[in-house]
Amino acid sequence: MPTTTTVPVTTARRPAVRPAPRWWADAGAVAAAASLLVVTALWVRNRGLQELAGAWPDALSSLGRLTGLIASDLLLLQVLLMARVPLVERAFGQDRLARWHRWTGFTSFHLMMAHIVLITVGYAGAADAGVLGELWDLVVDYPGMLLATAGTVLLVMVVATSMRAARRRLRYESWHLLHLYAYLGVGLALPHQLWTGADFVASPLSQAYWWTLYAVSAGAVLTYRIGLPVWRNWRHRLVVDRVVAEGPGLTSVYLRGRRLEGLPVRAGQFFQWRFLDGSGWSRAHPYSLSATPHTGVLRITVKDLGDGSARAAALRPGTRALIEGPYGGLTGDTYAGGPVLMLACGIGVTPLLALLGELPYAPRQATLVYRARSEAEVAFRAELDWLARHRGVRVVYLLGPRAPRPSWLPASAAGLTDAAALRRLAPHVAASHVYVCGPDAWTAAARAAALAVGVSPDRVHTEQFAW
Repeated sequence: MPTTTTVPVTTARRPAVRPAPRWWADAGAVAAAASLLVVTALWVRNRGLQELAGAWPDALSSLGRLTGLIASDLLLLQVLLMARVPLVERAFGQDRLARWHRWTGFTSFHLMMAHIVLITVGYAGAADAGVLGELWDLVVDYPGMLLATAGTVLLVMVVATSMRAARRRLRYESWHLLHLYAYLGVGLALPHQLWTGADFVASPLSQAYWWTLYAVSAGAVLTYRIGLPVWRNWRHRLVVDRVVAEGPGLTSVYLRGRRLEGLPVRAGQFFQWRFLDGSGWSRAHPYSLSATPHTGVLRITVKDLGDGSARAAALRPGTRALIEGPYGGLTGDTYAGGPVLMLACGIGVTPLLALLGELPYAPRQATLVYRARSEAEVAFRAELDWLARHRGVRVVYLLGPRAPRPSWLPASAAGLTDAAALRRLAPHVAASHVYVCGPDAWTAAARAAALAVGVSPDRVHTEQFAW
């Protein structure tokens, strides 16, 4: 193995991106709730309650309008959650945004389905017509409804492929590509209310509100999902410098580029990566940096998980790389000293290795607990030995098959509770900053153990790469 892969880069820390004040998150949550109240108030102002108390066709149509308006509001809020706005990510954190994204997605979808049913049945009752015939007339005769139908079909596809059972069957890159159709679905499904929606055309106040929400959502997507990545790729022009085999199915890719000192990335963060190496380049993968970022060089480490990641081993020097990001809050921005505990499982060691190279902990203040199925699957042994010798990192390897119960422990330690084992491995855990990275279920178990032994929730740092 080349010597350049065995010594972590421990240059001076990059200037920290200042964490968002805590009140920003509260203000954002209040703004989201206020938007739902505004929508409801506009519905009331446009005789929603009076119609709800009228004959049953009017009541169903009025309720259909309300469910449609709330669904539209949630869809646009979801677009803002998907837009990767740095201010929003810093205020809420990726894990919380991922949970909200999922909640708003499924809630808005169910309300949208209710809107379609209620409006169709209500209009059919008012016209004394059949439900299917009325549905056909709505789609064919009303302005914007053909576009809305196409958008609804796309949103149904996105929701169906976002269910856990479906996601387990799809390759990540296929799911990610399908998920992007949500933008097109929202863009097609919502404009019909601009042309025919009673709660939009009824008053200038309603029009001002909806146009503002549309403009903010569309502007965020164009700026942060398209404009900023295009500018960063043009400015930094990343290319593959070399590819190094780290172990069975494990490959490190070193990248060089222009002005990398100006790339606002920290150890622990990840990018969405695309390599221009042939067909399939358009499918992005989330890979964390596996070494502390420094001038002129970035490194990612990729495990062959059968989802297209095996292509990393075949990359050639000079291959152009496209990035989106950096993303993620698994950084040392809130670390001000004291004990550090890293809990890693499998390929989850990569961002934690980068953090170990960057955080300014004192000798013997840092512990890495590294979970792997076997000795052969332990990566970066030489770098971990270097950190142990030169920075006093205590490295604990937990090897072997899984415990026969939901746990972060191997089978050999299954006799202990998760919390007791953590306390035994890291006696100072309650006073530590705890960084956790691994598969979702393992990470959840490790996080629960840390909270159970008394670690403050704001000192437990995890990351969810993909939504």
